[in-house]
Amino acid sequence: MPKGSTTPWSYILVRLLFKFVLKIFYGTIVVENADLIPKTGQPCIVCANHSNSLTDALLMVTSMPSRTRNMLRLTAKSTQFGHRTFTSWLIESAGTVPIKRRKDYNNNEVDNSQTMDKLMDALELGDAVCLFPEGGSRYHPTIAPLKTGVARIVSDVLSRNRDDPNFSISILTCSVTYMHRQHFRSDVLVTFNPPMTFTPKDNPELLAPVQYDEIRALTARMHQQISSRTIDSPSWEFVRSAKMATRIYAPLGTRMSLGDYVRITRTFVEAFKASDDTQKSKRAAEDQSIDFTREDIEFNQLRHDLKHYQDRLVYWGIKDDRIARPLSLRTITMRMIIRLTWFICLFTISLPGLVLWTPRTGPIWDTFDEIAQYKLVYGLFSGLSVWATCILFTLPSAAITTFLVPAMMWMTLRWTEDAVSAFRAFVALARLLCVGKKTLNEIRVTRRDLHSRLMKLAVGTLGLPDDPEKFFVERGGKQKGRVRSTWDSGAKYFSVRRRRKRDWNETLRLYDQVDYPEED
Repeated sequence: MPKGSTTPWSYILVRLLFKFVLKIFYGTIVVENADLIPKTGQPCIVCANHSNSLTDALLMVTSMPSRTRNMLRLTAKSTQFGHRTFTSWLIESAGTVPIKRRKDYNNNEVDNSQTMDKLMDALELGDAVCLFPEGGSRYHPTIAPLKTGVARIVSDVLSRNRDDPNFSISILTCSVTYMHRQHFRSDVLVTFNPPMTFTPKDNPELLAPVQYDEIRALTARMHQQISSRTIDSPSWEFVRSAKMATRIYAPLGTRMSLGDYVRITRTFVEAFKASDDTQKSKRAAEDQSIDFTREDIEFNQLRHDLKHYQDRLVYWGIKDDRIARPLSLRTITMRMIIRLTWFICLFTISLPGLVLWTPRTGPIWDTFDEIAQYKLVYGLFSGLSVWATCILFTLPSAAITTFLVPAMMWMTLRWTEDAVSAFRAFVALARLLCVGKKTLNEIRVTRRDLHSRLMKLAVGTLGLPDDPEKFFVERGGKQKGRVRSTWDSGAKYFSVRRRRKRDWNETLRLYDQVDYPEED
């Protein structure tokens, strides 16, 4: 069995640096099924959906345990090589292989034969290679049709080793779900799917000369695996309505892991897709009578009603849990005082540390698919600069400053998160007072109707648990971070893995992120 390539020091440095940076930028990164990753020495192609440019590659590198795979050989568009920039150095020094794309060369023919040879040589050494079969990064809720390059590489490698009965190669698909890919302290789910393993003996249909139908069939299997563990939607409107459905089905405060949250949201998206596609196809058959099923009509009406309900909440600036759990005027007033007091205390103790975070507030321009990438690189450089500057200005006590400054910045981030959350809660409570009693009652009636219809369809048609709060408590949901004991609460406050937030949709902002880009 091959042993794999030696890990270059630059790759180890990149993995350590960006593992730290990613944990700072994103509030929670949950990795599921890491035990399915083939070990070093087993040729493996890692494939994932691609919506966040270089950040996706860094996420793949940091999500794979080093004890399982010593390195993941990356690929990147050739236009990112050969520049005197940190990003270019980062890509080249980590052993990344350049791939030419036609759209970068005026749609002319490009020659990637040398690149393919390098990738196949690496696979035969027992390395893992990371490819994004969508062909390019795109911020869209739908996974693009996959290119057939991965299936072709598998076929070529198997053909080159057809005389070796012990040779095998695996495709490990990975589903990546960003709650809000470019927002500070949002959350990410990385789910590895069961690997597909191929050998010359068991898969003669992939040996040269191979039928193109076999290549397409393998590509379709990859697409199905990737889309089955993430939110694959035809439009942002479906995602928005599905997340609203998840909030109503599993109320705020439910001990639900990020993986469960994504799977429930995906279930609603798939239901909305199925009913919508069914109606479209039936409308297209104008020469036949249109016969809608009851579930089609109910799901489509529910989706539209959820959208209108969400629009109304956004208009008034209130959250669903304030409608689901009505509060008396006295309770609202008391909570506003508590939240405002807590915000003032936390913000006050955060002020000294916020000075250290100030250089890390940019960049602010929208660079589309590369916005998170630029924020990560800028944050890394500015953070290291602040740290080095503090050490230089405190040279007599540099041994203390070296550890004190990062600790202070970390606790400042913790306090700021809680301060923002407290102020957001204060504003939400204040807005409740601005909404008339009549309007609140109307919204509550609408919510009760939606909840009744939603539970009926969720349990009766989709087969979801009828008591989600009890179900998810029994399943665990440890990543939620809602700790039970006083000791656990105190200890986890300082933990890198601690999660105070109650809602997986939150970011470090003074408002809830519930809207998405306009549809094209």
